[in-house]
Amino acid sequence: MKRYTLIWLSSFWFSFYACSTGKKSITPVNTAPVSTAPSAAIREFRAAWVATVANIDWPSKPGLTTGQQQKEALDLLNFLQEKNFNAVILQVRPQCDALYESDLEPWSYFLSGKQGQPPSPYYDPLKFWTEAAHDRGIELHVWLNPYRAHHKDGKEITAQSIVKKKPGLALFLKEGYWWLDPAQKGTQEHSTAVVMDLVNRYDIDGVHFDDYFYPYPSYNHGEDFPDSASWNAYKKNGGTMNRGDWRREAVNVFIEQLYKKIKAAKPWVKFGLSPFGIWRPGYPESVTGFDQYDQLYADAKRWLNKGWIDYFTPQLYWPINRPGQSFPVLLGWWAGENTLRRHLWPGISVGRDSSSRNINEILSQIQISRGMLPASKGVVHWNISSLTKNPGMANALLETPYNKQALVPASPWLDSTAPVAPLLKLAVKDSAYISWTHPDREDVFRWVVYFEYGGQKEYIILNRSASHIELPFEKLRGNNKVFLTSIHVSAVDRCGNESPDPLTTPVNR
Repeated sequence: MKRYTLIWLSSFWFSFYACSTGKKSITPVNTAPVSTAPSAAIREFRAAWVATVANIDWPSKPGLTTGQQQKEALDLLNFLQEKNFNAVILQVRPQCDALYESDLEPWSYFLSGKQGQPPSPYYDPLKFWTEAAHDRGIELHVWLNPYRAHHKDGKEITAQSIVKKKPGLALFLKEGYWWLDPAQKGTQEHSTAVVMDLVNRYDIDGVHFDDYFYPYPSYNHGEDFPDSASWNAYKKNGGTMNRGDWRREAVNVFIEQLYKKIKAAKPWVKFGLSPFGIWRPGYPESVTGFDQYDQLYADAKRWLNKGWIDYFTPQLYWPINRPGQSFPVLLGWWAGENTLRRHLWPGISVGRDSSSRNINEILSQIQISRGMLPASKGVVHWNISSLTKNPGMANALLETPYNKQALVPASPWLDSTAPVAPLLKLAVKDSAYISWTHPDREDVFRWVVYFEYGGQKEYIILNRSASHIELPFEKLRGNNKVFLTSIHVSAVDRCGNESPDPLTTPVNR
C-alpha cells in the first residue's frame, strides 16, 4: 500500500488562501502563484433513441430471459459510455403497455412475448436501465407514445389492453392500429396518469414524446381519423371551432397541462418532444413536404413558442443539401421560433449507410448544429442500432466530435442554484490520490475533476457515486515528461448547474 502525505482542502481553500467573494483566481497565502480556474467542461447533449416497438433496438426479440435482456441493455449503455454520450431515450410505452411495473397498463408483448406477462425471473426493466445509466453518468429519459393503443405488430390484444378495458377511447385504423381519441377527456386523463406514475415512481431525468399525435393518414388507408362520435358531441354541446382546430386544441391542452404537472412533481425532470421536422410546407419559404399541422394536428411551433417543453428535438432526418428539406435551413427556422431559449437539440439520421459520404454527412450536421446553436449544443441520434451496427460511424463520432466527455447543458429556467463545492482531501507521493465528500450528495448528479499537466488543462467527468480518483504525478507528452500541477473537483446537479469555481489547488510532492 502506498503512503501519502495528506492535505485537507475545503471547498474554498480556507486553510491556504485569503477569502474572496468572487470566482476569479486570487493570490494564495504563502504559496507560489497557481494557474487560474480550470476551463469549463464541454457542454453538449449527446443522446440516442432506443426503440422497443417491434423490437427495433431492445430487447432484440420478445421473450428473452432476464439475463439476456439485462446483458443487451448493458451492452448498449456501455457503448454509449465508451463513445462519450451522456443521455439515452428509452421507449417504455410503445402501445399503451409497459416495459416497467405498472398498475395502469399491461406488461409489453415486445418484452415478454405475451402482453401482460412479466419478465422471468422477475425484475423491473426501467429500474434496471435507470440505475445502470446513472452508474455510467448517463441521463435516462423515458419515451412514450401518448395515443397509440395497439401497434399492428403487437400481436394479441388481451383483456388487459386498453382496447378492451376502455373501448370507448380506442379507435381502429385500417392499417391494423388502434388509436386513442385525443379529444376525449378520458384519453387525456389516462395518458397523463401514465406519465405521472413514471415521474413519481422512477428516478428518471426526462419524459419524451415523438411525432405520433393524431396518426399518419396512411394508418387509416388515407381516410380521415374516425372520431365522428366525439366531434359530433363537441358540436352538440355548442363547440365553435372547426374540426382541425378542435383536434389541435385537444393536443395543445394535453401538452400544456402535462408540462405543468411534471414541473409540480419534480421540476428537474425535463419534458422533451421530437415532432416531425417540418411544421408546415413553406416555413421557411423553400421547404416542401408533409404538413404535420394539418395532418397530425400537432402545432409543434406553438409548444416551442409557449415554452411547454424543456427541450425540442425536431426530426430533421434529411441531408444538408436536400432541396425542400435542407437540414440547416430547417434547423435555422426552428431556432428562430425558439424565442424562450429552450434547448433545441435536433434529431438526426440519414440511415445506416457505412460509406464515408454518409459518415461525413452526420459529422457535418453535428458541426452545423454546434455553430448555429452555440449556447446549448446537442443532437439526438436515430437510432442506437444505426450506431452499434455501423462501427465506422461510431468510431468517427468518437474520433472527432465526441472525442471528449461532455456535460448536459444547464436548464436555468428549471433551477439556477448550483450545488456547493465538495470538500477535498489530497494525498501526494508517486501519484495524487484525491477523495471528496459533499454535504448534500442528493443534489449531485456528476463530478468533474479538473487537472493540469505541464500547463495543459484537462478534465474527467465521473458519475455521482464516485468519491475519489488517482492521477499519476507525471506522464509523457510526446518525448517530454510533464507533471501534475493542479487539481480541482466540482459538483454538478440534475439541472446541469456546476458548483462555484474556486482556485485550483497546487500539487506539490
